[in-house]
Amino acid sequence: MEWLQVLVLAAVQGLTEFLPVSSSAHLVLVPVLTGWPDQGLAFDVAVHVGSLAAVLIYFRRDFLSMLRDGWHGPREPGGRVRLGWLVAIATVPVGAVGLAVDANLADSLRDPLVIAVATIGFGLALLFAAGAGAKDRDIESIGVRDAIVIGCAQAIALVPGTSRAGITMTAGLLVGLTPAASARFSFLLSAPVILIAGAWKTFQLAAGAGYADWSVLVAGALVAALCAYVCIHAFLRFIARIGFAPFVAYRLVLGTVLLWVFT
Repeated sequence: MEWLQVLVLAAVQGLTEFLPVSSSAHLVLVPVLTGWPDQGLAFDVAVHVGSLAAVLIYFRRDFLSMLRDGWHGPREPGGRVRLGWLVAIATVPVGAVGLAVDANLADSLRDPLVIAVATIGFGLALLFAAGAGAKDRDIESIGVRDAIVIGCAQAIALVPGTSRAGITMTAGLLVGLTPAASARFSFLLSAPVILIAGAWKTFQLAAGAGYADWSVLVAGALVAALCAYVCIHAFLRFIARIGFAPFVAYRLVLGTVLLWVFT
């Protein structure tokens, strides 16, 4: 891989992994626009490791609290569970659906037209959710039912173009969370999902072990981590002020470009 390709793809992965704009749509479009060859499985693993490191570092206090207090299970009053349990509950649906989806079906869904339609369709769903009902609940108010709803929505993100961040924020808004709370819970949910996906890709990589350029992989991981960290910080800081409309507009433009390029 050329260094420009390394830097661009790592930055794209780091930024789009956590924004509600569909990372898969970008990773389809970038090679088309640049003519670059496929970056390979090893690079995918490296940039996912970078994204995971960013979210773990940014929310280190939350994750440390989950590890320290999560074993206590349900807490009173109201039988609400601790944040770590909520994250675990919301992760179950995507894990179950991922195991149930046939590999051939998953590959067939990576068609650019499927990605384009999902990018537009779920962008409109985000727009609807942002304007529907009150958005006055904080992350402390999330209960088991909310976690299940958001987790089931997250499973839909197995369809490329949906955007894991986008669909979980959409579900969070629909259950009444503030934009900041829905974004924060989405970011916390990303850690186990990225970990599972990275572990699976690492297994695939180990099964067909070959040459790996470690300088490229380390650079990709570092760039992805830096971009992801900046992205998380900026998004949480400004989402209450700017709302989701700019991201919806961007998704509509991106989906339209994909339709134009691939039809």
